[in-house]
Amino acid sequence: HNNLALSISQHHTTGKHHATMANTRSSTPAPAMVNIAAPTHNNNNNDNGNGNDITTTSTANTLANDTIMEEDTDILEPAEVTSPKTTNVSPATSPNSEGVKRIASTARNEIAKAKTPDELKEKQKKRKDSKSELPHSLPDTFKSGHATSVTPTLHTSKSLSTSFLLSEKELQSCEVLRNLSTPALYEHALKFEEKQGTHLTSTGALATLSGKKTGRSPKDKRVVSDTPMESAVWRGLGSPNIPLNKTSFLCNRETALDYLGSLERLYVFDGYANWDEKHRVKVRVVCARPYHALFINNLLIRPSSEDELAAFGVPDFTIYNAGSFPANRFNDGVTSSASVSLNLESRELVILGTNYAGEMKKGVFTYMHYLMPTRGVLTLHSGCNVGKDGDTTLFFGLSGTGKTTLSTDRDRPLVGDDEHCWSDDGVSNIEGGCYAKCIDLSADHEPEIFQAIRYGTVVENVVFSDRSRVIDYHDCQITENTRAAYPIDFIANAKLPCLAPHPKNIIMLCCDAYGVLPPVSKLTIGQAMFMFVSGYTAKVAGTEDGVLEPEATFSACFGGAFLVWHPFKYASMLAERMVKHGSTAWLVNTGWTGGKYGVGSRMQLKYTRAIVDAIHDGSLSEDLVTYHTTGIFNLQVPCACPGVPDNILDPSLCWSDLEKFQATLRMLACLYQQNFAKYETAMNSPSFDANLVKAIRDAAPDVVLTR
Repeated sequence: HNNLALSISQHHTTGKHHATMANTRSSTPAPAMVNIAAPTHNNNNNDNGNGNDITTTSTANTLANDTIMEEDTDILEPAEVTSPKTTNVSPATSPNSEGVKRIASTARNEIAKAKTPDELKEKQKKRKDSKSELPHSLPDTFKSGHATSVTPTLHTSKSLSTSFLLSEKELQSCEVLRNLSTPALYEHALKFEEKQGTHLTSTGALATLSGKKTGRSPKDKRVVSDTPMESAVWRGLGSPNIPLNKTSFLCNRETALDYLGSLERLYVFDGYANWDEKHRVKVRVVCARPYHALFINNLLIRPSSEDELAAFGVPDFTIYNAGSFPANRFNDGVTSSASVSLNLESRELVILGTNYAGEMKKGVFTYMHYLMPTRGVLTLHSGCNVGKDGDTTLFFGLSGTGKTTLSTDRDRPLVGDDEHCWSDDGVSNIEGGCYAKCIDLSADHEPEIFQAIRYGTVVENVVFSDRSRVIDYHDCQITENTRAAYPIDFIANAKLPCLAPHPKNIIMLCCDAYGVLPPVSKLTIGQAMFMFVSGYTAKVAGTEDGVLEPEATFSACFGGAFLVWHPFKYASMLAERMVKHGSTAWLVNTGWTGGKYGVGSRMQLKYTRAIVDAIHDGSLSEDLVTYHTTGIFNLQVPCACPGVPDNILDPSLCWSDLEKFQATLRMLACLYQQNFAKYETAMNSPSFDANLVKAIRDAAPDVVLTR
């Protein structure tokens, strides 16, 4: 890239850099058009449709000075609520007339310039009739439009074997760049996104800003209600699936396509979800920002050759990412300028009003959570690694429990860090990359992740030195939810292909800030289902708000925000597989010992690692260790574990006041019971196995709820 001149605008804040957003676009000519397009989208769905989470108060000031919370592995953005609406906006009147006007009036929109529908059409016509070239400093692959992500070389004269246009008529006048290589996406990002905060860091990673939204917006997520799949969708108390009527979805879709169609260039990525080819899903992402294209290129499974890409065909699932353009909050069912709407019937996700890239990743995961159970495949929000003898371990856990740290083990190849499927053939990773948190990252504590942040990696919302471009992972002035997205083969001991045998061990992690759960306990099948449905951890409030008490947080199946079916469906599938394949479940507490937060201390990482090692090497086998049963939760706790002091294994021995310990234990048990009550009614459905329902109810803590 010696000939590529970079003019980088820097914003100085105490010697560090974070980019600012601009409200104007670059007028630089766009690259030549690549004729890309899929055949008409096939809406025939052969799937059988009958078949809030962890939060931590941020100590950082975000760009928008919003209060943000953390759910599972993402920071959550609060929804912008408006007054109730009684009118329904039709697709014929909303997107074109009002949507295009908002392009110019919205401060967050940095790209489009059309102000009226007529001007938009004229602008598209002129661009279609004209030919533009990139500056001479960019490679020939840009000019020919033949760059793809299937080769590491920057220059290639080999064209795609099949050329086609995007089938959406609104997008056919755009210059469409399909599966650009990493170098090409870097050059586009640095050229066209400088004013949006995209820069090169000292390690070669591409630093970007996601704008006002620095995390997912679960209150703005919608699942279309009036479809044949409605009977499969979990609704009601505790459900993340807020309904949206089909007309409103079509309004959102048309708004997104009108916006995307007004741009000079679009980026398309065609790739796959799930390493198990028997259950692989073809995913297409259409987006406006090179950063989003590189992100999804890293996170999904990339085509292995040009021939494979040329034969991609019709996608099974399509994402339209128009995140730079706001949703119409007068559209029925839309309550803020952000909207993430999923239509299971048309197999489409529409993103408006948020540039947070994680919405694409979790949109794919949500669709997989619907689709895979219809095929008898269990989807899991978990990490996974495998030992040298082929012993597979699944790690469940919400943010802050140590899931990423413990599943990334140099002695055990990594299958994946976040999303998996468990089929009759074993475990498979859904993704082709990792999306790791970067806050307080260090080479000493997480060397594998630290070393993965290099050329090809996207880092979001980090702060770095103006001069050296060295990232300060401890600086959270933009957000605590700093992230790195990189291909999984950036992890030195990644297992490729990302497939593994059936799990031998299932470790459910929690960070108990009350300090009453043992550091390790063995679970029965019923207890495994109960803990899985509960998805417990505890958040600790920031000191700036003066709140010192821990707060219990429950997320069904350790990923409630992404579930489509009722949690017990996933829990019953888990139990059936555990019984069939002889898997053992464990509850591991990485939280407090010797008292609750503010009194006791955090469990030392070396003790937790020793526990996990003992699980793997069989040191906690009942043939070698004696177990005792705790009160209330009835957990089976080993009396000894190599590398862990015996008194640490029994939390009651670490408290100076046994009476307070018992009271706190009963209080936590009541919280578990209150949370579980949300699922009781639906579990009476005849579609669920009565024996499994009884087993999970019998596994609940022995405590009587009182008002």
